[in-house]
Amino acid sequence: MSTNIKGTIAILTGGGDVPGLNPAIRAATIRANRNGYRVVGLRNGWEGIMKIDRSKPLEDQGYCQILTEKNVQKIARTGGTFLHTSRTKPSKVSQDKVPENMRDKYDAEENDLTDEIIKNLEHLGIEYLVPIGGDDTLSYGLRLHKAGVRCVGIPKTMDNDVPGTDYCIGFSTCVTRTIEFTHQLRTCAGSHERILVIEVMGRYAGYTALVPAMAGASDRCVIPEYEFDIERLTELLVKDRRDNESNYSVVLISEGAMFKGADMIFSNQETDAYGHKKLGGIGDMVSAEIVERAPKYNKGETIHTVNQRMSYMTRSGQPDAIDSIVPMAYGNLAMDLIMEGKSGRMVCLKNGRYDHVPFEVVTEYEKKIDVERFYDTERYRPHYHNCMGMPQFIMTSDWKLRIF
Repeated sequence: MSTNIKGTIAILTGGGDVPGLNPAIRAATIRANRNGYRVVGLRNGWEGIMKIDRSKPLEDQGYCQILTEKNVQKIARTGGTFLHTSRTKPSKVSQDKVPENMRDKYDAEENDLTDEIIKNLEHLGIEYLVPIGGDDTLSYGLRLHKAGVRCVGIPKTMDNDVPGTDYCIGFSTCVTRTIEFTHQLRTCAGSHERILVIEVMGRYAGYTALVPAMAGASDRCVIPEYEFDIERLTELLVKDRRDNESNYSVVLISEGAMFKGADMIFSNQETDAYGHKKLGGIGDMVSAEIVERAPKYNKGETIHTVNQRMSYMTRSGQPDAIDSIVPMAYGNLAMDLIMEGKSGRMVCLKNGRYDHVPFEVVTEYEKKIDVERFYDTERYRPHYHNCMGMPQFIMTSDWKLRIF
């Protein structure tokens, strides 16, 4: 690194961890260091910045780490986030989460600590901020950008539903793991002649169920964008089982999928800082309903299920090839923008090419599956006719037709 520091860049990761975060951190750090910038890793996402002690210099902060080529060199081989993460939203902090040294000033039930975040960044000498996260993390990055903080965002979420980009870090590894684990579980379902019910990630968008199904991981899938009829789903799965020489069938269930006329299924009623309840349980309910209804389509005989929730298994471990390459490119592209003096942008993939879009796009619309184009609502399967000219993963929203 040059002895003449051109500026200080901070990187943070927020929201859920995914494979691919560390390659992005590594790429951005090395590129910045080699071009004369100091890089600071802000630990624990927005929570870490909120807890900065302005009586101490940067080097003595518990939530800061100076990043160098030496200490990031090996992290790209690993999953998760080297900087750790949180689901904190500084503009909506409950009283019990307010740092102790601020409680005299912020004593409401909900508190907006954005002014403190900006002061903390100024205290640390941060000139550019690179938040890596999903739409929640990036939407707060947009809030800071509008308040004058120079930001360049990198999209990350295994659900692949951040608006403004065809690809989010973590999605490919999630799809890879889902296909791999589903095929492994086939041995259990086949051995016992059962229906395999697998609950996968996907709160509002069903890409993590539909794309693996398109790749042959399952016979059927249900997604958040379309309420499903459990009676029809059971009938189809029993038929799939009967048509299979090994006498089993497979369905992928997005965690945000909903029974016709019902709401999402939550594991409990607690909400995070962004108002999201923890999902989980739709797979259990689908499994129980199938066992109850299957005899109607199986000459009165019961069919049991193998019921598995993928959950954190699909976001654990090292990144696959795509989630090693794309984050490297995203990290470098973010540094390109910073070195060009640009801010308020989010790096992206658009039609297979790297690009960047205004930060505002993350709040302008919802990125969901176009059901009419890509989902057969009668057969609960992927629906597509022609891949010519489509993005790599085929099923994406037509955001690219918008003008930025």
